[in-house]
Formats: sequence, C-alpha cells, structure tokens
Amino acid sequence: MLNILIQRLWQSLVLLLLVSLIGFFALNLAPGGPLSQFSLTPGMSQQALDRIAGQMGLNRPLPVQYVDWLGHLLRGDWGRSYRDGQPVLSIIIAHLPATLLLMVTSTLLSMAIGVWVGIRSAVRRGQLFDHIATIASMIALSIPTFWFGLVAIYCFALKLQWFPAGNMYTVGDGSIKDVAWHLVLPVLVLTFVDVAIWSRYMRSATLEVINQDFIKTARAKGLAPRRVLLKHVVGNALLPMITLAGMQLPTLLGGALVAETVFTWPGMGRLFLDSLGYSDYPVVMGLLMFSALLVLLGNLLADLLTAAVDPRIRR
Repeated sequence: MLNILIQRLWQSLVLLLLVSLIGFFALNLAPGGPLSQFSLTPGMSQQALDRIAGQMGLNRPLPVQYVDWLGHLLRGDWGRSYRDGQPVLSIIIAHLPATLLLMVTSTLLSMAIGVWVGIRSAVRRGQLFDHIATIASMIALSIPTFWFGLVAIYCFALKLQWFPAGNMYTVGDGSIKDVAWHLVLPVLVLTFVDVAIWSRYMRSATLEVINQDFIKTARAKGLAPRRVLLKHVVGNALLPMITLAGMQLPTLLGGALVAETVFTWPGMGRLFLDSLGYSDYPVVMGLLMFSALLVLLGNLLADLLTAAVDPRIRR
C-alpha cells in the first residue's frame, strides 16, 4: 500500500507540473494576453500599457514569469486578481462551497440511481426494463448539457413556474429550503447525464460478475437468489465503480461549469468563465491548478480504496 501511495504521489506531482506549464504558457500566448483588459480602456496609450506591464512584471520573458509564479505558488501565494486585487485563493475558496454543493448532491443522487438501474438492467437482460434503460441512457449521453439545461429552464421555470430559473438563492432569503429549491434544476440536469454513465458501467460490471464460476457455484449450493445477488454479485461488481468515481471528477467539473453558467450558479465554473472574459489570468490559473489538484486527489483516493478493497492490486 505504501509503494502505491508513493508512486501515485510522484505521478501526481509530475502531472501538476505539466498542467501548470501548459496552462501558463497557453494563457499568456493567447491573443491579447494579460494586458487585453487594460488596452480596452479609453485613452490608454502604449506608454501607459508598458508602464503597467513593468509594474506587473509582464515585460519579462515567459520562462522567468513562470518560475516566479511557480515559486510564489509553492509558498502559498496564489497571486491577486487583476479585477479587484483580492487574493486568488480567497476568491476560489469563497466560490468552492457552491460548486461542492452542486457536485456532491448530483453525484450521490446519480450514483444511487445509476447503480440501481445498472443492476436491474443486468438481472433483467433483454427484457423491457433493460431496453428502456438502454434507450434512455443513449438519449441522455447524446444531449448536450447546456441544451438540456435551457430546456429545463423553459419547461419548469418559465412555462410551469415550478422552480427558479437560476441563481443559488432568492435575494433576501437564503434559507435552506430556498437554496434547495434553486438546487433542483441544475442537479436534475447533471444527474440525468451521470445516471446514464453509472448505469451503463454498472450493468457491464454486473453481467461480467454474473457469468463467473464462483457465482454458479453459489447458486449450485442452493443459496437464495437475493443473497447471491447482494452478497456476491453486487459486492464484486462495485469494485470497478470505485475507479470510475475517481475518473468521473473531470466530467463532473466540466458539467458543473456548463450547469453553473446556464443557471447562473455562483460556483467555480461560473468564476472560471467570468475570469476568462475579464482576462483575469491569476484567477484562471488558480482555478486550473485547484481543479487539477481536486482531480488528482480524487484519482489517488480511488486507487487507494481499490487497493484496500481488492488484495490482488497490492501485490
């Protein structure tokens, strides 16, 4: 277990370094660059732009800027926003609870429904429920998240007026009930797609376990079908789902970005797009590194849990 942990930590550090390199140079080499927001100011001269670049250290070679930025990052200084001068890490932490609320709620809901649908589809392979679940999964995976979000707003918020069209809470309210009411539509959109992914994987894993010899032996011993299913089939079929949970983090973050934009949810995804629009590169880089860190931690935790549950991986 210790060897696995050391190996994964080393790989994670290398990946973080690569992400920081690619992200930093891609942003700074993009058209306009970090000074694009200042160049749009009326009456801004080239001399004034050069003076601002010198004050911000943007007139130095990119490799020097990267080394300086990385050094500050390693010391816990993530930089300051170009827009309001606030510390980048403080801005990210302020938006993190909204994203976690959206992601955790949709993930738990989609896992519970997806695992149930996958097991039921595998047990009833070729029957009506399996066909309906397969068709629904294909439809869910084919629909873009932003389109489904707009349809949900049109149907449930504008036409039926059952739920709010956006935001995290009503101004002047902010109670738990009010936040939960605003949470319904974005969670519905994210869960609809994620259930399809979880159910397909769970169905495949269950079918693979059902055909194993030890399952046939358990049935031959006269064990009750329900006990065979719950204790032997489901227990072993859930092992690949642990790895899938770690792999799903990038998908969840991407889906949350779209959902937060469509529903004006004040999370990290919305902050990322707003920062890109304002060319607020310190915040964009901070979000990029923070998201990469979350993804790598999720994968590391999934690997460790898989190794703890399955002794074969520890060999």
